[in-house]
Order: sequence, then structure tokens, then C-alpha cells
Amino acid sequence: MNSFGFRLRLTTFGESHGACVGGVLDGVPAGLAIDEAFIQSELDRRRGGASIAATPRKEADRAEILSGAFEGRSTGAPIAFLIANAAVRSQDYDDLRDLFRPAHADYSWFMKYGVRDHRGGGRSSARESAARVVGGAIAKLILQTIGAKVESGVSAVGAIAGEIRDFDYAKTSPIFALDPRKEAEQTEAIARAKRDGDSIGAVVKIRATGVPAGLGEPLYAKLDAKLAEAIMGVNAVKAVEIGAGALASAMLGSECNDQMSAAGFLSANAGGVLGGVSSGAAIEITAHFKPTPSIAKPQKTLDTSLNERVIEIKGRHDSCVGVRGSVVCEAMTALVLADMALLNMGSKIEHLSALYLPQSPV
Repeated sequence: MNSFGFRLRLTTFGESHGACVGGVLDGVPAGLAIDEAFIQSELDRRRGGASIAATPRKEADRAEILSGAFEGRSTGAPIAFLIANAAVRSQDYDDLRDLFRPAHADYSWFMKYGVRDHRGGGRSSARESAARVVGGAIAKLILQTIGAKVESGVSAVGAIAGEIRDFDYAKTSPIFALDPRKEAEQTEAIARAKRDGDSIGAVVKIRATGVPAGLGEPLYAKLDAKLAEAIMGVNAVKAVEIGAGALASAMLGSECNDQMSAAGFLSANAGGVLGGVSSGAAIEITAHFKPTPSIAKPQKTLDTSLNERVIEIKGRHDSCVGVRGSVVCEAMTALVLADMALLNMGSKIEHLSALYLPQSPV
């Protein structure tokens, strides 16, 4: 499947070393201000070459909107966009034509389809996520109309975990670090892995605030389930937690329950979702990224004839994919929340504000 969402539906296309990647976002209400500068700024945050953690592949990543907007506002028609691939170096992958890269999609996709694009993984490449960021930026513009916003940052690199969650500071950090006290140590860990021809994992925190109570469907489209699905679908994410997440399994009910007062919830273990529906509290998500599987160290593998081989991967790769992946997690979170909000409204953007403002006092 190449499409995502119910009423707000994103379909993406393109490959890592093809002419472009892009998408079609269907379901955007008419009259939404399409801030192209904001959309571009979101793409710029994801763009390679910006930090020690990112791939040296420097794409311009300019989003070109082809349809669905007129004189700065959405028309209600599908918004189609593309992002050109200009900095491809397909020759870097010539040695991989008949080799499966460990921990990549190469082997499983070949077993499924019987054919593979060895140039950076083709469709399985994280290059596709640029289209998700554009779709997520438009979803953020929708959420702005009801006063909701989505932020993210890196809380841990490898075993170096921060304790502070400063989302404003993360916006200024080259590695989107949430804890300024740990930023230098985390940056050095990334640099050390890169020098060693290796990579390192990361933990990303995503927070959505201003989300009204009542988003989500109680059974088969629970908000936390759709958020987990969306984040789990981001390249290299291996685990997702909502609120207290795995820690909840070690708690007593008296510890885990978020008690309430007239001022609101007294803790945040539920992560802003109760019974599959948003509670009005901040939505808190944790995403665990594995180390980038493309590393320069020798690794045992198989070729397409299933002969044992040794591989050393060349090319341009993120040494810590979780850094840029945090921007993609934001985008997917925004898409889910905007989709759930649109499920409860009419066909004009004004209906959304009328439905959710003022927000729930809880």
C-alpha cells in the first residue's frame, strides 16, 4: 500500500534514485492557507547534509505544488507535489547489484517481488519520507486552525539519555537534542560511530499540544493505535510507546492511573489518549530508532543466488537516522491528528474552528 489515512489521505510515489519523489494529499478542506514557505522550512529540517548525523547527500529538496492550491489557498481538490532527485550517485551502488545489505529491505522485498532496485533501496529508501514531510506540513497547517501543534526532539543517542525535554531548544540544536546538557556527548557519540564506519541508534520524543478531546474512534481506529501504526511505519523505527509506554507494565494501577482535578490531569501516563480517544491532555509518543543499517564495516551476507559473501557498504548514509527521522515522526503524527479531526467536520476549513474552539477545559 502506498496510501495512508481515512479522510485526509496521503499517497506517495518515487524512488531514492528515480527522477523524483512526491505525493498527492487528498481531503484537505477548501480555504486553508497554504504557506509554501512553512512547507519548505519543514523539508529543510529533514534535508541531508545539515549535521554530523545526516547523510552527505545534499539535495535541494524544493517542493513544487502542482495542483490543489490557487492564490495561496487550498481549493478542496487533491494537492499534488513533487521533490526532484538531483544529487543521485547511482554508481556508488554498483557493487550491491547482486548483494543483500544486512538489516535492509533488500532480502525480504526480493523474496516478495522477485525484483529489486539496488540503487539505495529504491522505494524502501528513507528518501520517500520527504513526501511524508510535505504532507505532514500541510497537516500542521490544518492543526494550526484549532490551535494544535506537534513538536519533537532527540532524547537519547545510543545509551546517552537526556533527562530534560526542552522542545524549544531542540529546534536550535543541529541534532535536535532535547537536553542541552547531553548534546555535546550525544554529538560526539554520533561522530565516533561515523569515524569508525559504524552507526548508532536514537530515541525520539514527539509531543502534540492543543489537541482537543474527542479525536479518535473507540474500537478499530483508536487514536493511539493509529499513531503507533504511523510512527512504526517510519524507516528504522523498531518500537513505539504512548505515554508511560513499557514502564506502565511495571506499575500498580494506583501509580499508573492519571487522576484528575479541576485543573486537569495530575500525571501523563496515558499519553493524552483514553479508550482510543484524545483526552485533551498533551499527546506524548516515544519512538526508538535502530542504528542506520548502512555501515562501512565488513558484514556477512548472501547474494541473489544465496551464496555467502562479505559486504562493505559504500555511499552516503546517516550515521544516526533518528535525528532526521524525528522530523518524519512529527509529520506522521500531524497527519494522523489532522485526519482524525477532519473525520468530525464538514467540507470547509471554517467548520473545523467552529467545532473545536473554544477547546475542552480539561
